Amino acid sequence: MINFLTVKNDLVLALEAEGKVTGDDYQSLVIPAIETKLRQYKKIRLLYELGHEFSGFDLKAIWEDFKLGLKHWTDFEKIALVSDIEWIRRVTQLIGFILPYPVEVFHNNQLSQAQEWVSC
Repeated sequence: MINFLTVKNDLVLALEAEGKVTGDDYQSLVIPAIETKLRQYKKIRLLYELGHEFSGFDLKAIWEDFKLGLKHWTDFEKIALVSDIEWIRRVTQLIGFILPYPVEVFHNNQLSQAQEWVSC
């Protein structure tokens, strides 16, 4: 399940993943939210929190995330990922090297720092 978080900077789309994230979550919530933001702004920022209640992605969610990243390759200014899941942190850091914008990874207890970084 995806929830939207409130942040001070309107350029930032802030998402919180709880439980299992599905492809349907991407199709009904994540993709429309990104598309809406991109109609307002040329580039947007993303804060994606995988908190303590997060239990994983289904295969369709992984596929939708991959397609979304390819479609909007240059539409982000920066992305902040918040997670304590080590393999997700490492994969995000590795992928961050090839992306044309900054990507920072924060631990769950650093949510406020992530919000500050992605908003500035």
